[in-house]
Amino acid sequence: MKRIMYKTAVLLGNKKGMEMVQVAILVAIAVAAGIIFKSSVVDFVNRIFHNLNAANF
Repeated sequence: MKRIMYKTAVLLGNKKGMEMVQVAILVAIAVAAGIIFKSSVVDFVNRIFHNLNAANF
């Protein structure tokens, strides 16, 4: 248990480690948002492409 606490303290004290944690959290949030709003995003993209095709570019 002390070993885990020590590694956590070292990781939190290290700025590179803290940046990695922040990046991991942001990636996790982006993935979760993508999973949650997947159908809305797909519908939006499909509408955009449908409108572009209908405009005869």
